[in-house]
Amino acid sequence: MPTTFLDPAALMRIKSLELRAKVVVEGLWKGMHRSPYHGFSVEFSEYRAYVQGDDPRYIDWKVLARSDRTFIKKFEDETNLRCQLVIDHSKSMGYGSQGYTKADYAATLAATLASFLMKQGDAAGLTTFAEGIEEHLPPRNRPGHLRRINTELERPAKATGTSLAVSIGQLADLLRKRGMICLITDLLAPIEHLEKQLALLGAMGHDLVLFHLMDRAEIDFTFEKSAHFRDAESGAERFIDPHLARETYLKRLAAHREHIQQSCERHNVEYHWCPTDKPLEEVLFTFLSARQRKKTSKRLATA
Repeated sequence: MPTTFLDPAALMRIKSLELRAKVVVEGLWKGMHRSPYHGFSVEFSEYRAYVQGDDPRYIDWKVLARSDRTFIKKFEDETNLRCQLVIDHSKSMGYGSQGYTKADYAATLAATLASFLMKQGDAAGLTTFAEGIEEHLPPRNRPGHLRRINTELERPAKATGTSLAVSIGQLADLLRKRGMICLITDLLAPIEHLEKQLALLGAMGHDLVLFHLMDRAEIDFTFEKSAHFRDAESGAERFIDPHLARETYLKRLAAHREHIQQSCERHNVEYHWCPTDKPLEEVLFTFLSARQRKKTSKRLATA
């Protein structure tokens, strides 16, 4: 894995979302070039790496001669990935302790994924949600579509609460063709009802990926002074002494995260923990590496 990443705080000082995504994609390409997984991005294009059990008749010998790496042409049903980026636009995503918000981080992550996938010839779409679905752009790969995705991502989130179960249920009605769904959210809501919807999407044949975002102050509860804390979505206030509340809060957060991870395991959802001070290149590199391993293990299992 590459060791030099751009600090998210420095990245977020770039005002243009399109330019931020471009910077991350360029850093990602450089990291992949230096990594032992160099070449694995072809999993999203017209080639994929040769694995034991593949028919050698489909090896691209010209690519082998040029790069000294063995790839085969994908079959027609493997070539076009359809990825729906599903972004939490609830009010809690507007929190940030580092000069930028979770919403800023989520938008940059989504814009980078869309840019990367579309450069590989795959299709990307966007869905934003809060109490229900707000905007929905089906997966496309055509001129102007990436600009439209970025325009929607730059729109400020509405001041509403979150209903993951309702939103994912609505999404299931919209996404009839199988594809990959990347859910980007802080999951600051009960997830019991979400499990049924995840199971539904899985049963429909979708490949589910969850990016779980939280701000560092939320993770470590670094607050020092007693104060009135306001729920960003319900508006409810409570006076809290951080020194007295920290231990209980951290235990409940750990239990919440464990519940989420167990739910993801039960429903075959790929889970990525994303503190918003984590460099985006690292998040995406980890994601792409996981995709490569998953595809390779599937192919070996069916060989």
